[in-house]
Amino acid sequence: MEVRLQKLLSQWGIASRRQAEQLIAAGQVHLNGRPAQLGEKADPDRDQITLNGRLLKPINRPQQVYLLLHKPKGVVSTCKDPQSRPTVLDLLPPTYRTGQGLHPVGRLDVGSTGALLLTNDGDLTFALTHPRHHIAKTYEVWLEGCPPAPILAQWRQGVWLDQKRTLPAQVKILKPYQNHTNSICLEIILQEGRNRQIRRIAEQLGYPVRRLHRTQIASISLHSPSGKLLPQGSYRSLTSAELDSLQHMITVRSSISPKRSTHYGSARR
Repeated sequence: MEVRLQKLLSQWGIASRRQAEQLIAAGQVHLNGRPAQLGEKADPDRDQITLNGRLLKPINRPQQVYLLLHKPKGVVSTCKDPQSRPTVLDLLPPTYRTGQGLHPVGRLDVGSTGALLLTNDGDLTFALTHPRHHIAKTYEVWLEGCPPAPILAQWRQGVWLDQKRTLPAQVKILKPYQNHTNSICLEIILQEGRNRQIRRIAEQLGYPVRRLHRTQIASISLHSPSGKLLPQGSYRSLTSAELDSLQHMITVRSSISPKRSTHYGSARR
């Protein structure tokens, strides 16, 4: 059966769909001996697909990997960095860095810390990053100064950013304003992920972010079910229960968004 090349590469764990599109656009993917085109379809049982000259086959598909990483400050959420800064893949053992197709699901700013998922399951990446699915992400945010109640209410209701109102957010005070530090700590739960959204909103409202830390993605927390915190710079595999929870959430979100339903492959390794 013919499938779009970017989806095929994603299903085989070669790259996320977005990364697969970039590989095709860069001429690194060939179909039957010629450069592939974006949007082109292929039959894996009949067509010959190569990446940088290497023949790709379903049997070459790496084992699916699902990791939670506690990203430190100063590490970029990409597989490669043109400025030679450390990437999230540099925090993993060598066996995960090559030939696995492992990539971050979304991003955290280089100056931010916290929870980041990595996988080679392109369907999962697509489902978790598609804006239609509104996947909740929880942050601890330290602001400069103490925004009054009306400002926090405005943040909760949504503010104008790039000529479009943001979705309502959950905003509550975790640690009250401390005068000696001139800072307040908020818990913010978003269901969208615009570029540097929290930092830009805080700046716009007049209370810049001093520190931003993501504690949870959907039901996946930096704290294990036993309550143990994943150390900064460390990673762990997701549990079967966590993968089942993600699968259930994606199924529910897809049913709410019938126009672009997303199939989620087997979460078990």
